[in-house]
Amino acid sequence: MKFRAIHRYADQSPRKIRVFANMVRGKTADEALQALKFFPNKGARLLEQVIRSAVGNAKDNGTRDVEELIVTESRVDGAPFLKRIQPRARGTAFPIKRRYSHIYITLEDQDLGGND
Repeated sequence: MKFRAIHRYADQSPRKIRVFANMVRGKTADEALQALKFFPNKGARLLEQVIRSAVGNAKDNGTRDVEELIVTESRVDGAPFLKRIQPRARGTAFPIKRRYSHIYITLEDQDLGGND
């Protein structure tokens, strides 16, 4: 069974979070949380929160073994960004783009493929 968690409009650019999303893809949920625990980056904290939420969703839906959940999908997409203008020298304007991201995590049971 699939268990999903989504964090929309995360307050960081997708480029900074994708590094950690690629790192945890294919690992078990416990391994992913342990790996993210030791990084000081904000992107690691955001991804860790979403994985914890997906594990909580799995517990609420009555999965038998939480330790055997695998991160099958970890995707970070771009969200709409805020556009601002910073005044610069001699009357010119400099655009400021405040980027946001959407984080998608999907966990699946490890023994899912054997029962078909």
